Amino acid sequence: MDLGLVCANIVKLWTNYWHIYLIEGVLTTLKLTVFAVVLGALLGVVVALLKMSKSKIVRFFITAYIEIIRGTPLLLQLMLFYFVLPQLIPVFDFNEFTWVAIALCINSSAYVSEIFRSGIQSVDKGQTEAARSLGLSSGQTMLRIVMPQAIKNILPALGNEFIMMLKETSLASTFFIGDLMTSHAIVKGATFLMLESLIITGAIYLCMTYPLSKLVEAFERKMKNA
Repeated sequence: MDLGLVCANIVKLWTNYWHIYLIEGVLTTLKLTVFAVVLGALLGVVVALLKMSKSKIVRFFITAYIEIIRGTPLLLQLMLFYFVLPQLIPVFDFNEFTWVAIALCINSSAYVSEIFRSGIQSVDKGQTEAARSLGLSSGQTMLRIVMPQAIKNILPALGNEFIMMLKETSLASTFFIGDLMTSHAIVKGATFLMLESLIITGAIYLCMTYPLSKLVEAFERKMKNA
């Protein structure tokens, strides 16, 4: 393998196709990630609260939901949402991007729910009892006392979930919806330079995830010293 030729090809690919990598690939990847993590976090809060419900039936179904999502491959879930659900519920006339984003959201919610549940349970029960003794309802206690402290405790874990989802969106390229790995496939197909395109794609992923991981680490250190 001629290393000089590989480097020259990388420069050539970047010069000719940077707009496909950055404008199409990176923007679509970030949109998928933000959609999945933000909506997944909101759904995850609901799932976490239901998991701690006093109803055994509710806990059973929520536990089954979490275990099924966490126990099956993400690619399988993406295929289910992309190929099967549009046929089963045609009333929802979503485009391909939306179906993939919903699948990622559902997947993220199962993991985020466990993060939130552990965060809620990490708050001293004495604070809940004190709030209730002051006349706050269970809902007010959760919103005003427990959740603010729980969110503070789990922010590093949520940051890691964002990083993980950023990388897992690469599976969306299976459906050719314009993410970063789809950009790689387009460039590879046009130039037949697989190695060079993979190197560029990997470097872009690294440029996105490395600063985020360092930011999460810095926040974790700050939390420990607080």
